[in-house]
Amino acid sequence: MAGNAVQRQTVLSLRETIARIEDRGLQGCARAVAKAADPAGFRRGKEEASRPEVLPLGVPKLDEVLNGGLPFGGMMEIRNAETRDAGAAVGVVAALAALYQRQKKESGCLAPVLWISQTLAAREAGQPYAPGLKAYGLDVQRFLFVSARTVKDALWIAETALSVPVFAAVVLEIRGNPASLALSESRRLHVRARAGGVPLLVFRQAGEEEASSAFFRFQVKPAPAGERPLPDGSVLCGSIGHPVFHLLVEKSRLQASDDIFLEWNAHDRRFYALDERWNAALQTNDEPTDPVDPLSASAGRSHRAHSLGRLLAFPRAS
Repeated sequence: MAGNAVQRQTVLSLRETIARIEDRGLQGCARAVAKAADPAGFRRGKEEASRPEVLPLGVPKLDEVLNGGLPFGGMMEIRNAETRDAGAAVGVVAALAALYQRQKKESGCLAPVLWISQTLAAREAGQPYAPGLKAYGLDVQRFLFVSARTVKDALWIAETALSVPVFAAVVLEIRGNPASLALSESRRLHVRARAGGVPLLVFRQAGEEEASSAFFRFQVKPAPAGERPLPDGSVLCGSIGHPVFHLLVEKSRLQASDDIFLEWNAHDRRFYALDERWNAALQTNDEPTDPVDPLSASAGRSHRAHSLGRLLAFPRAS
């Protein structure tokens, strides 16, 4: 009988661990038995469950996709389809890291941000620039950058860092879809990040969409910025305003029906949603439906220039 009780308690403990990993609660008799077996642990689990687990961004459409906001622990993925879009994806990752860092600093912690970059990724898109990160909203005195030669080295550093709850956020920048970061590895990173309570931002540079254990995945594209606003409500003509990002929701608990356009204000350290008129202007084609030449054709010449044909070689000058 004693052996059966021990086995039953072991099974209940395993179920509780699995439910905590999957963000679910125990139900029915398992919940009652767990409460009777360890009342103090049961109350402690309820207190931990009542704590806020997300960071709202203040953008209703984005918070709805994120099921309330950014999670404080776990894996999130941001990717760009082409290398030329890496700058926009870096902007989103840096903004999320700045939000995590501010939240951590307000609670009285050191809040360092660890950025782990694969050497190949840094060679293609460059390394973070400290003055730019400072102007963007990050505290560069609490910013650590690590260059890893291989993906396996980057994964080892990330797993080690996730076990240290001092970091406000850990960024893992990789190039493409390496075989060493498959579904099983992403699952291990996600579990390690949730256990340590550290958010992991996986930045996949020029990678394809693939199965992942991340809470959500965004594809980031650049979007044209507006003019810089002035304190009186007007805009400075001919200027360039805050950076704008075009987010495509590829994975989330609540799939968004439309694309999301966000503007990052580094001074306020927050995202702002663009209005519907600006979204419509971004999605429309620049060419008019009925194009008309702005200037009339030259006198004595045809309306359009003749085709030059195919140039094979230039004649020698001498």
